[in-house]
Amino acid sequence: MSKFELNLTKRHLLGGIALAALSAAVGLPSVAAAVEIPKADADVDMTEALKPGALPDMAVGKEDAPVQIIEYMSMTCPHCAHFHNTTFDPIKEKYVDTGKVRFIIREFPFDPRAAAAFMLARCNPSKPAELSTADTYFPMVSMLMKQQEQWAAAEDGRAALLQMSKLAGFTQESFEACLTNQKLLDDVNSVRDRGAKEFGVNSTPTFLINGKRYSGDMSVENMSALIDSLL
Repeated sequence: MSKFELNLTKRHLLGGIALAALSAAVGLPSVAAAVEIPKADADVDMTEALKPGALPDMAVGKEDAPVQIIEYMSMTCPHCAHFHNTTFDPIKEKYVDTGKVRFIIREFPFDPRAAAAFMLARCNPSKPAELSTADTYFPMVSMLMKQQEQWAAAEDGRAALLQMSKLAGFTQESFEACLTNQKLLDDVNSVRDRGAKEFGVNSTPTFLINGKRYSGDMSVENMSALIDSLL
């Protein structure tokens, strides 16, 4: 739930149309071709940020990749869902899979339903007392983000999450065991609290990237421009 919104006025819109028409008429390069590099909110101590907290970090990519990205996200945040449904996979293919980026997800639940979804992603479906690995965590997050509208706003959130979880291999028993794990809930909340206290996270998604903090959703083009500027 980003706190930043873009207000496009009629004057800006008409001015942009006029400039685009002028560019086309005189053969100037189109301003629409330029991709803006997102601006950082603040500096962060990336050495400290990269130290795991109460839970092991869920990461994909080379540990020594030149660009390190930490995303603080909430599972019920529509902006986070938009990022994961439209931007994450292309960025993973272009930069993570080629060794240029390491991407870490950290929990920042804003409500009990988001915390429950994170707990389910953290649990091993067949052994709920054990933590999952990145190989199962990321697919679970992806599934829940793609189906967010079905469970996040459902009247019976628990039943909706159970239905989603069964697709990931949970049974009624392992589902209940996971969601009654008080230590896991405390650890998820500890990850959130550390992000807020130490790194100033107060909205989602928030990205910590090579010592800078960025708030708000990013398109593939914007995040690519930012990553390219760091390589």
